[in-house]
Amino acid sequence: MGPIVKDYNDTVSIELLDRIRKGTPYFFEKLVVELLSAMGYKGTNGQAFVTQKSNDSGIDGIINQDALGTSTVYIQAKRYQVGNNVGRNEMQAFFGALSGFGSDRGVFITTSNFSNGAIEYAKNQHIVLINGVRLSDLMLQYQVGVNVKKQYTTFDIDEDFFIEDD
Repeated sequence: MGPIVKDYNDTVSIELLDRIRKGTPYFFEKLVVELLSAMGYKGTNGQAFVTQKSNDSGIDGIINQDALGTSTVYIQAKRYQVGNNVGRNEMQAFFGALSGFGSDRGVFITTSNFSNGAIEYAKNQHIVLINGVRLSDLMLQYQVGVNVKKQYTTFDIDEDFFIEDD
């Protein structure tokens, strides 16, 4: 990817985060479930859904990776402004919610960032963290909330094609 394309995509990433931060928390929860599904976490016969808007027991989304739901991903989504980082207390609350569902693993996604305490706690509890920058990168990579504007094809010489048999 050339510098012009990278600069353009960086601008789109910034716009994405700005648009997400202006949306409702429920919209953000739907977005992260759709993103993780696009990334393949739903599996072929799995289900992905956002939990109810209130009294969700600290879990914003659930992805059953198979038809029977034997492998499940639990999601917490926090739509925060820049500088309002997710702290250790929120991470501990999410881990408590995971325990309530009989799980010890989950994905915590925010539009901001994580404090050092939250990062350290998550590492010890098998919680995957996705901050705002990574979120927008993944949205571009898996084409969630964006359209492909242009694609370029470049070529090089196929050296094997030009090998002559004696």
